[in-house]
Amino acid sequence: MTPKRARRPTAAELAAAVDTRLRRAGIPARAEGEKRYLKSDLTFYGVGRPGIREIVGAVLEEHADSATYPGFAGQGCPLDRRQALATARALWAPAVHERRCAAIHLLDRHAALLQPADLALVERFIRQSRTWALVDWLAIPVAGALVERLPELESELDRWAVDSDFWVRRSALLALLSALRRGEGDFARFGRYADAMLDEREFFIAKAIGWVLRELAKKRPALVVDWLLPRADRASAVTRREAVKYLPGRDRARIARAAAAAPSRGRSESGA
Repeated sequence: MTPKRARRPTAAELAAAVDTRLRRAGIPARAEGEKRYLKSDLTFYGVGRPGIREIVGAVLEEHADSATYPGFAGQGCPLDRRQALATARALWAPAVHERRCAAIHLLDRHAALLQPADLALVERFIRQSRTWALVDWLAIPVAGALVERLPELESELDRWAVDSDFWVRRSALLALLSALRRGEGDFARFGRYADAMLDEREFFIAKAIGWVLRELAKKRPALVVDWLLPRADRASAVTRREAVKYLPGRDRARIARAAAAAPSRGRSESGA
C-alpha cells in the first residue's frame, strides 16, 4: 500500500506557528527598549535576530520535511517558491516587528528560488518598513542577491535610486554592498547613485554612502580616495567620517583638508 502523503501546511499555518514561538520567546523589557530605540509604531515581542532565525528554522524543519516538500530537504530551501512567498506575505501582514523580521529571513533563506517578478514584493516590503532595521536586511542580502544573480534587474535599481522615498534610494545603494565588499561588483553604478545623492540632507542616505565606501576601502582604498577626494567639499561629515575609517592616515588628512577648504554650506546633518 502506498503510504499516505503528508498534507502540505498552508502559509497561514506556517506563519501562525512562527508567531506562537515568537510570542513565547519574547522578553517584554527588550520589546519596550527596541521599540523606543527604533522609534517605531510596530508591535514588538522582544526577540533578537538570532532567535528569530532559530524559530523560523525550527518551524520549517518541523513542517517542511522531505516527504512534504520533495527535492528541497537539506538544501536550505525547504519551501518551494510559491509557498515561501505566501508565507512571507502572511508573516508580514500584521504590524509586528519580529514577524516582519521572520518574513525577511524566510526570503533570505529562499533567495536562490526568487525570480525577477519577486523584486516587486521586496520593494513593497521596503516601502512599508520605515526603519533601517528592516530596510537594510531587505536591501543587502535579499534585493542585493537577487540583482546580482539576475543582472536584468539593474534597471530596477536605477529606478530605486531616483525614487521619492529615501528608504528606497538607500536600498539602491545598499543592494550593491555585498559584491563591492568582496572586491567585486559595479562601482561605477554605485558611484553614479552616490554622486546624485551626495548633496542630500537625509542622514540615512549620507550614512549609506559612507558605509559602502568604508567597506570598499578595506580592499580597494585607492578607489575610494579617487572617488571621494574631488567630492569632499560636497560630502557630508557623516559620509566622510564613515568612508575614511579604513583609509591610510595620509589619505584621511588629504580628504579632511579638501573638505575644510570648501565654503560652509550651513548643512543640517541629523545624527552627525
